[in-house]
Amino acid sequence: MTEIRPEAVVCIPSFRRPEGLRKTLQSLAAQQVEFPFAIVVVDNDGEGQAGLGVARQFFAETRFTGQALVEPTQGNCYAINTAFRTARQTYPSAQWFLMIDDDEAASPVWLAEMVKTAKSFGADIVGGPVNREFDAPAPKSVLAHPLFGSIEAPTGEVDQIHGSGNCLISRRVFDGLDKPEFDVQFNFLGGGDMDFFTRCRRAGFKFAWSADAVIIEYVPETRMAPRWIMTRSLRTGIINYSIDRAHRPGLQGGLLLGAKNVVSLGLSVIRAVSAFAKTGSLLPATHPPLMSVGRMMASVGVTLNPYKAAKKT
Repeated sequence: MTEIRPEAVVCIPSFRRPEGLRKTLQSLAAQQVEFPFAIVVVDNDGEGQAGLGVARQFFAETRFTGQALVEPTQGNCYAINTAFRTARQTYPSAQWFLMIDDDEAASPVWLAEMVKTAKSFGADIVGGPVNREFDAPAPKSVLAHPLFGSIEAPTGEVDQIHGSGNCLISRRVFDGLDKPEFDVQFNFLGGGDMDFFTRCRRAGFKFAWSADAVIIEYVPETRMAPRWIMTRSLRTGIINYSIDRAHRPGLQGGLLLGAKNVVSLGLSVIRAVSAFAKTGSLLPATHPPLMSVGRMMASVGVTLNPYKAAKKT
């Protein structure tokens, strides 16, 4: 049998969403590509391991090249790091490492377009659109909220991308970055991807955007609740401050960011009024001030841990 030497590896960190993972894997099986690729699934649920079972069944039935393993230490960044590390070590021929979440499905040309964009623009990192599909009818206030918006940009170079739910990272990035992994301090808060890409930009790596590499994210009804959305806005502010603080240490950095927080809070009121005037809904208008409050919370050491799941009983 001829050995398959993948040019790309798609990594999927998974946690207690076996049916979502099944849909993600089915979308990868339908990819229209002219080069070999592999798949690495990392189940972050050391107790249940339902995702591991789904992945192993997929590999057995489809004969796709891939790996399915468990990262028992709970935390989003632990799972992502294990996935990328396994992909690099297992498939030395691969130059491109992509990530998709287990609540997403890739369009048939996603993988081909991501790699094409990386090659065309000599990019080290590529991002693409994440469009939302809601499990239940979404009210106008939810549809108008910035958290559910999709970036609309043409294919080409960009300053930076921010999310890992649709991304490509070249081997050169992992080999050249001083700290080539996602920071585990963001495990349960989120934002490890934004921190990682911020470090990549500061290290001089080149970013691009692939407008045709579309991914669909499936949004459950629980994430349409105003409380969940408003907490997410707070969390965004906490993440933004945490990343700013990491790059501005010491007393001087703290004073500078304190001033930035005050200015942000003042501007957020203007932005809230503007958002309400534009959308006619209160929920989108809460986003700017809640982000500013999140920054204030982080500055005094208050954080959130929305991704820390309780142990099964």
